[in-house]
Amino acid sequence: MNWRDQIEINPNIKGGKPVVKGTRVPVEVVVGALAGGASLEEVTEAYAITIEQVQACLAFAEEVAIVEGFYRTGRCEDA
Repeated sequence: MNWRDQIEINPNIKGGKPVVKGTRVPVEVVVGALAGGASLEEVTEAYAITIEQVQACLAFAEEVAIVEGFYRTGRCEDA
């Protein structure tokens, strides 16, 4: 899956945060909902997005995590 087909970054939408294309739903909201325990069905219904769009959000988050990496800052004792 190419997340670029489903995710857009536009400075005029949500201050430039990545959103599901054609909506104002931020990627961070979708990923956060899933991380918080919401089911795929709950997320698609709550935000009126498709399963493919949810998968694109996860693919985007994966790529960001890979590119940004993880660096211990000392602020997160459990990490």
